[in-house]
Amino acid sequence: MVYLPPPHLASASRPSYGEAYAKILTAHRRSPRTSASSVIMLVAPDVDALCASRMLADLFKQDDVMHRIIPVSGHAELERIRDELTTYSDLHTLIMFNMGAILDLPSAEWFGDFPTSLTVHVIDSSRPQNLSSVFGGGENGDRIVIWDDGGVEGLQEERKAWEVLTYAPDIDSDDEDSDLYSDEEADEDEDEEEDDYEDGEGSPSRKRRSLGEGRKQGKRRKVDQPNRISREEREQHESKLIKYYQSGTWHGQSASGTMYILATVLERVDNDLLWFAILGLTYQYITSRVSREEYDKYQSIYNDEVARLNPAPPTAVGEEFKSQNPDDNSVYAADELRFMMFRHWNLYDAMYHSSYVASKLGIWKERGRKRLTGLLAKMGFSITETQQPYSHMAKDLKLSLRHKLDQLAPEYGLVELSYPSFMRCYGYRSQPLSAGDAVEALAALLDIAGGTRIEIEIQGTRNGGEWFGGGKLWEGAREGRYRDDERENVPPGVLANVVKVQANADGKDDGEGTDLQWWVKNFWAAYDALSDIERQREAISLSMALHRAIIRQGSSVIDKQDIKTMRGHRVVVLTQGPDLALFAHPGVLARLALWLVDALRDRVEPTAAVSARSRRKALPFVVACLNEKAGTYIIVGVTGAPDFDDVRKNEFGLAFLDAKERCNARTRHGTFDTSVLEINKDDLKVFLETLCEG
Repeated sequence: MVYLPPPHLASASRPSYGEAYAKILTAHRRSPRTSASSVIMLVAPDVDALCASRMLADLFKQDDVMHRIIPVSGHAELERIRDELTTYSDLHTLIMFNMGAILDLPSAEWFGDFPTSLTVHVIDSSRPQNLSSVFGGGENGDRIVIWDDGGVEGLQEERKAWEVLTYAPDIDSDDEDSDLYSDEEADEDEDEEEDDYEDGEGSPSRKRRSLGEGRKQGKRRKVDQPNRISREEREQHESKLIKYYQSGTWHGQSASGTMYILATVLERVDNDLLWFAILGLTYQYITSRVSREEYDKYQSIYNDEVARLNPAPPTAVGEEFKSQNPDDNSVYAADELRFMMFRHWNLYDAMYHSSYVASKLGIWKERGRKRLTGLLAKMGFSITETQQPYSHMAKDLKLSLRHKLDQLAPEYGLVELSYPSFMRCYGYRSQPLSAGDAVEALAALLDIAGGTRIEIEIQGTRNGGEWFGGGKLWEGAREGRYRDDERENVPPGVLANVVKVQANADGKDDGEGTDLQWWVKNFWAAYDALSDIERQREAISLSMALHRAIIRQGSSVIDKQDIKTMRGHRVVVLTQGPDLALFAHPGVLARLALWLVDALRDRVEPTAAVSARSRRKALPFVVACLNEKAGTYIIVGVTGAPDFDDVRKNEFGLAFLDAKERCNARTRHGTFDTSVLEINKDDLKVFLETLCEG
């Protein structure tokens, strides 16, 4: 049993993050064969895991630890990589970011058969956690190290139930099972209580004798009685564990937040690591993984860190933060408006593409768009001014924006237009960038940097400028991560993959492998953009194009009344449209589902889904999109909360598995998110009916 509590809960007998990191360094330095494959990081495809891996890579670099980063798209890919890792004789440390918490890692199916020298570190924000990984003992259990955020301290009842069910025999079991349990207990305790095991009670010969002719009850009592439980007690413990596992999925402390605590313990924090931790937290909040209450808790901690590591912010009026010198990389606390990337867009489009504004004004209808125009007119902003780039707006309008919004927006129901966040300066290379904008850019790169044709707007072409306006195809991913003059820096095997990707991009279709290679390229594009402000600014235009598609598709769904209500669930099935290939990406489809939840939160009645284990009111949405190339549907389940800035546990993971078993649908889990499923096209109808029947 190895789970690491956070430093404030640690003690001499309970090591924390710093001690675990020291053991990684010790294992690396003592290893007779040290290579880049000795320490491997497996990283899930989300912004939080991306930032966490970059933070740990920076720490390893300072300690001269060679390592390798492998992006992993889902459970199927993790199984393939697990088989590949069995061939790495010098592997001694495996670190998993935002994956593995729910898996039984000590079992032979995963890492139970690996050499005892291997230690697996799991840094995963998703919950629930597999109790075998958290509390399991023995050689296999001790090699799994869970970096916990303190949540395990509240699982004492579950721990007791798990230990009883794992180690205690059943009083109603048959003689063979009872004696097998008795022998195990005898073997474990014979050194301490030899007087209890007379006449060969703990020997194999005794076991054979008892199977055939039984034993005297007087001698059994000392061995078995203390650990035996009745069938009723066993059922109580089983129901406790079932409740824990079937309560739905939720999220704890971000993986990047865990890495920042490690850096704090090591006394190596700087603005780069702080910024990455802020991005991980902001990603959780933007994607509705944590509630506003949870976000505020961590935001206040980072606010103190910002004040500690940075000079006092300049006296800025309104939003006019500026870099103080060419090397200014300061981080400042700032309130962020819930307008989509408004500093890089125009004010009208930024408000139009905001899910919060959409839910309050109903912008998918002509009446809602008129209300938005009316709000801007009341504020004294003309149509021409609101449709020019925000950076080109008159300074007095920008300075008065927040004051006028505070005065007039509540009339339209817009009462929570901002939330506390952060901004970072990049010297004279760029205007300061907010955490929300950076997360949107990185998420867009992870989802659609390559593998999908999407048109982005050319800056300056609005209203007929530059030859009557227009756009161009996004080509950011075609640049390639590795140029010919950098071949010596390419990790083994990656160059061949890049060449294959380029060949496929030139017109050769390689089937399923093509998607994998595009995914790998997307990951490295986002990883490089973490430290390259120019790439992030380029990706903002990609994110804008993505949000246009989401609003276009979401408005069409609501306007055409494509939302079906099926016994407590609201179901949307996308089978046609210009952006169909775009929404075949699970990340993009999940964004559409979240937008629909936000847009309809005030317009539909919350329900308790039929298949849900909880009776709390929620907004269960199921969105499916046809993948024409593969002949399948991608399905995303979202459990929205009736109140804005609140979250509900997502119960669709178990509901999907239950429906699959009952209707024998052909499905595949392609991601680490259990609420995302790929299903054969012919099985969709019966699957949805089974799912909604509960």
